[in-house]
Amino acid sequence: MKIKSEDFQVMEGEKVNLKKWPTLVKPAYKSKKEYQKLLAEQVEELSGLQQLLYASNGHAVLLIFQAMDAAGKDGAIRHVMSGVNPQGCQVFSFQHPSVEELDHDFLWRTTQCLPERGRIGIFNRSYYEEVLIARVHPEILRAQRLPQDLHDEDTVWQGRYRSILDMESHLYRNGTRIIKFFLHLSQEEQRKRFLARIDEPEKNWKFSQADMEERKFWPQYMQAYEACLGATSTKIAPWYVVPADDKENARLIVSRIVLDTFQALKMSYPETDAKRQQELLLIRKQLMKQAPGNS
Repeated sequence: MKIKSEDFQVMEGEKVNLKKWPTLVKPAYKSKKEYQKLLAEQVEELSGLQQLLYASNGHAVLLIFQAMDAAGKDGAIRHVMSGVNPQGCQVFSFQHPSVEELDHDFLWRTTQCLPERGRIGIFNRSYYEEVLIARVHPEILRAQRLPQDLHDEDTVWQGRYRSILDMESHLYRNGTRIIKFFLHLSQEEQRKRFLARIDEPEKNWKFSQADMEERKFWPQYMQAYEACLGATSTKIAPWYVVPADDKENARLIVSRIVLDTFQALKMSYPETDAKRQQELLLIRKQLMKQAPGNS
């Protein structure tokens, strides 16, 4: 299967029904060896594009990963970004907000972590948690101590979608390109991966009773994701629903989407003007004089 980014993109204004989005598709590889070859090629291409992003210094790129537990966010980030220069990329994971963070608006803590121009930022979970987990668990919303007149749990989500869209539009106008991934895992595949985390000792640390408790809220999470994806996927900051039951194929899809986004930026290395060329020629002459045997 040839990977086409648009096959996984949620169109702006689309009503999302996740039951109609597959969690497994025909893989883009025929063997483990071919998967490794394809991924290595894409990783190498991304490495070159990251260098170009840094040199051109006109855009920043923000990758957002959201998913249910065990969907493979960490693995996708680790494998797809394995060839990226760490100096030009930062990964942030957002857990339960601190007391200080709760005293600010819901976008405050993530805004501080946005990437600079020329760099890649990765959010492993993000400000979207505030319209996902906070919607499934309204006690989280109540803990944020919003004014009573702004605490209507029937209307607060539309306001937060608006805030997110406004912020993402602002970032786009200032050169940041945002790619949002929802790794779409089936409930049965999650069950198998949870069992593996129990049965394989080296994976025990990844699993807790809290994971089982969250699994009970699967239908509520699917409803929250459907509402969120439909309300916040735009042409300038699209959501991609990536089938995640096959981890290797999911990584290839994510990698292809990232590459397509980079290529669409039409970046180029800074041109050297005549004055700069003269400066470089002068420096070159100085260096040549310093070669062994020259005095």
